[in-house]
Amino acid sequence: LRCAVWRQWKQPSTRARNLMRLGLSEPRAYKSAFNGRGPWWSSGASHMNQALPKKLWDQLGLVSVLDTINRLSRIA
Repeated sequence: LRCAVWRQWKQPSTRARNLMRLGLSEPRAYKSAFNGRGPWWSSGASHMNQALPKKLWDQLGLVSVLDTINRLSRIA
């Protein structure tokens, strides 16, 4: 999901602005937005985990595959 969000923010300036809006400092947001890495790498990077934490996805009601697997393995 973070990869899809990164792709939606097509321009580096948009990425920096949105990262700052999500709580990253200005230097870190610009460094992350203009890092030249692809969306797959960026989606797993610490800046995206800080800006879009797992808690956010849980609050949106999205089901975590990892949580589901862990829950089912405890039952079995």
